[in-house]
Amino acid sequence: MANVIKLKKGLNINLKGKATAKVSAANASKVYGLVPDAFWGMKPKVVVKEGDEVKAGDALFVNKLHPEMKFVSPVAGKVLLVERGERRKVLSVQVEAAAQQQYVDFGKKQVNSLNAEQVKAALLESGLFGYFIQRPYAIVANPDETPKAIFISAFSDMPLAADIDVVMKGNEADFQTGISALAKIAKVHLGVKPGSSLASTKDAQVTVFDGKCPAGNVGVQINHIDPVNKGEVVWTLGAEEVIFIGRLFNKGVVDLTRTVAVAGSEIKEPQYKQVLVGAKIGDIVAGNVKTEQKVRLIDGNPLTGMKTSENDFLLAHSTEVTAIPEGDEVNELFGWIAPRLKNFSVSRSYFSWLQPKSKEYVLDARVKGGHRHMIFSGEYESVFPMDIYPEQLVKAIIAGDIDRMEALGIYEVAPEDFAVAEFVDSSKVELQRIVREGLDMLRKENE
Repeated sequence: MANVIKLKKGLNINLKGKATAKVSAANASKVYGLVPDAFWGMKPKVVVKEGDEVKAGDALFVNKLHPEMKFVSPVAGKVLLVERGERRKVLSVQVEAAAQQQYVDFGKKQVNSLNAEQVKAALLESGLFGYFIQRPYAIVANPDETPKAIFISAFSDMPLAADIDVVMKGNEADFQTGISALAKIAKVHLGVKPGSSLASTKDAQVTVFDGKCPAGNVGVQINHIDPVNKGEVVWTLGAEEVIFIGRLFNKGVVDLTRTVAVAGSEIKEPQYKQVLVGAKIGDIVAGNVKTEQKVRLIDGNPLTGMKTSENDFLLAHSTEVTAIPEGDEVNELFGWIAPRLKNFSVSRSYFSWLQPKSKEYVLDARVKGGHRHMIFSGEYESVFPMDIYPEQLVKAIIAGDIDRMEALGIYEVAPEDFAVAEFVDSSKVELQRIVREGLDMLRKENE
């Protein structure tokens, strides 16, 4: 029977535009792009040149630090462009999709007959190892290290997040195969929501997390199951990326098809689209974005996602594409002194607190206030369900105090763990950016 952990701290943000259970295939993109920045902490070395013909599963670039770690094309076709920015930084490798898709044959494998090294070798060769994220530092995992455990969160409770039950439909066998393969490498911890059908998953220690957002964050789950201490390493993986691994062993090919939630108040018909990693955002939302006002497209959910455009490519770990109002054209009569019955607030400064909890809100991309001095107000702690002092940790990062950062638990966190705290912060501090800078500072210090 699965363990149950109840969390008291957190905040559910009920936004308008949740995706219905309708699933359909998105328009096929003519060009797909793999973006190295989606794999944080990796230094890309491009191994193809413009004009090369590739199959789905062929390497486009490798990690300079670990050349055996490949990052592969989601489609077969011709390499159209190696896009570079300042100082020749690789921004994307773009492939023009062929009319007939061909796949690299990695061979079907019986997971039960493999050992840990064979599983790891298969993941490295196929390019799927790059989807592992390690803690500490929240970067691409190091294949030379052995993690004490692998953590997978099988749900997300961020606003407008994809419903794992919809994503998992038809993929149950591949998911179980993926879990069984990962169990060959290290102990697997699977976090699920109450009532999840995945609670019966084999070869994993299943834990039910019952609480408000961000209970679905894998960092929160690690903190409550087996915290990361200095010198220890754990790996994390998204639930749909486990499906990628299962497909590799069951079918012998790399199939990077995702079921992505297309959601938000500015989407005409919120629903799910089946797309490949690297698809054009414009093809995913084609004809489905409202045009009455300026819109912010987001690759991901509104709290942790990245601002994007229709010409950009779907990032490797993304499970949602969302659209909310930009808000820069809004003029509010009487400003903050108005009752604001339609505005969401965590305090009772707006009369919206009188509305039922089921009310859906339309929030735009405005910060609604300038940067202010950071004060100890307890705001972060009220929505931060980890055994960490978030305000003190953020101040230690800003001060560059390495010893204090370590003592306050920076090895356990990732930027996404501070997303809800950033949302409620009355000081308008960019917490996720600060935490990312702190992790990079610590990694550089320890290299």
